[in-house]
Amino acid sequence: AAERHSLLPRGVGPGDAVLGLASSGLHSNAFSLVRRVVQLSGLAWDAPSPFAPDLLLGAALLEPTRIYVRPLLALHRAGLMKAAAHITGGGLPGNLPRVLPDGTVAVLTPDWPVPPVFPWLARVGGIASGEMLRVFNCGIGMAVVVAEADVAAATELLRERGETVMRIGHIEAAAGPASVRVTLPDGW
Repeated sequence: AAERHSLLPRGVGPGDAVLGLASSGLHSNAFSLVRRVVQLSGLAWDAPSPFAPDLLLGAALLEPTRIYVRPLLALHRAGLMKAAAHITGGGLPGNLPRVLPDGTVAVLTPDWPVPPVFPWLARVGGIASGEMLRVFNCGIGMAVVVAEADVAAATELLRERGETVMRIGHIEAAAGPASVRVTLPDGW
């Protein structure tokens, strides 16, 4: 049960900031594609991982999913969170619009540190950047929308609770249904 006044999303609009919380890896998504890429690589599941040298490939790919409940509850109780989207299958473009009102677009620039599993999958599997963003979390396991004035306080609160937080974009006005626009930097 939740009180109506505390339900999210709440008050998301142009000028708000989008923060990303780092993922621990694949977060259990797209494993049919992952299995196909491993097959293409010719590596065995018990081979040393090419992107995490201290782990076997299977163990590196099965890194446990981060759970964000406690830090997000603290952020919500502090009155700093307007919306949150868990970045699961569908990536940022498929999940973030669910918490945005129509008439808005989340403008994202993926310049955050990407865990090495994702470039390995893209290279070995021949997966284009846009498809990677639609299928995988690409290093962002949770997206949080906060007021621009609350970015510093929200970032500090989340970091104090052990999260790696990055500003990944902002919200703009746009015609039509809620959407995401990703501006890929060179070499991504």
